[in-house]
Amino acid sequence: MVLEGSVRKAGGHVRIAAQLIDAVSGTHLWADRFDGSLEDVFELQDQVATGVAGVIEPTLQAAEIRRAAERRTQDLTAYDLYLRALPHLYSWQRERNALALDLLGQAIERDPLYGTALALAGWSYAQLHVNGWTEDPEQDVRKGIDFARRALQISPDDPDVLATAAFVLSYFGEDIDVALGFVDRSLALNLSFARGWFVSGLLRLFAGQPDVALEHFDTFLRLSPRDRLAFYWTSVGNALFFNRRFDDAVPKLLASLQQVPTFALTYRLLAACYAHMGRLDDARGVIDRLRAMTPVVVPNALPYRNSEHRELFLSGLRLAVGEAT
Repeated sequence: MVLEGSVRKAGGHVRIAAQLIDAVSGTHLWADRFDGSLEDVFELQDQVATGVAGVIEPTLQAAEIRRAAERRTQDLTAYDLYLRALPHLYSWQRERNALALDLLGQAIERDPLYGTALALAGWSYAQLHVNGWTEDPEQDVRKGIDFARRALQISPDDPDVLATAAFVLSYFGEDIDVALGFVDRSLALNLSFARGWFVSGLLRLFAGQPDVALEHFDTFLRLSPRDRLAFYWTSVGNALFFNRRFDDAVPKLLASLQQVPTFALTYRLLAACYAHMGRLDDARGVIDRLRAMTPVVVPNALPYRNSEHRELFLSGLRLAVGEAT
C-alpha cells in the first residue's frame, strides 16, 4: 500500500489531500482532504496524522480480505483442470459437458475456494437443463444454484463470478432483481467486460426488456467482435422474437445454428418463429431436428418473467408440434 498526498496553498489557506493506493492493482482504497489556515498549521498537521492513522488499519484489513476472497487459485493443478474444462463446456455437446463437470469438480476438490470454477460449474448445470440433458432436473437445478451461491460468497467482487452466477440464478428462477444487481455490479467493476454485457442482455430478456437487451448485446459485440457469435445471434433472435419481428429473427437464428447446431433453445425459437409466421412445414422440420437432440421439446420451466413473452414462446412451440393452443 502507498500513501500519497499533496499540499496546495492560497493566501493564508492551505489544503492537504491524501490518498491510499493498492500498489499492486492501482486501486484507490481511500481519499480525503483537510483544510485549515497557515496560522494553525500544526493543528492541521495533527488532524491529518490522526485522520490517516485512523483509516489505514481498517482500510488495509478490508483490502486484504477482499484480495483473499478475489483470488483465482494458487493451485496450478486446479487452474489447469479449469482450463481443460473450458473447450468441453463451450462445445455444447452432452458427453463433453459431462467431461467439463468432472474436470471442474476435480478443480473444486483441490481448491474449494476457487470461485471462478464454482460459478462455471453452476453454468454447466444450466447448460444441461436448457438442452434437456438431465436425468433429474430438480436435483440439477439445486446443484446449479448451490454452485452459484458458493461462488458469490467466495468471490463477491470478481466481475466474472458475478456475471456467471447472475445468469445461473436468474435462469433457474431466483429473484431477477437480485440477479440484475449482481450483473450491474460486475459491469460497475469492469465497464469493458464484454461477457458481462452479454449476460446483462440475457437477464434483460428474462426480465421482459428486449430493447434494452439488444442494446447490451450490441455493446458486447463492439467490445468482443470475435467472440462466440452463435450465442449472440440466438440471443438477438430471441429479443427480436419477443418484439414480434419474426422475419428479422429467423436469419439470426439460422446463422447461430450454422456455428452451433446443438443448442436446443435456438431450435425452439426458430420453430416458434416459423409457426407464428404461418410456415408450419418449416416449423415442424425444425422440431424434427430438435427431437433428434433432446426429448424436451416444450420446456416445463422457462426463465422469462414476462407472461406475454412466455405465452408467445409456448404458443409458437405448440403450433410447431401440432398441439392445440
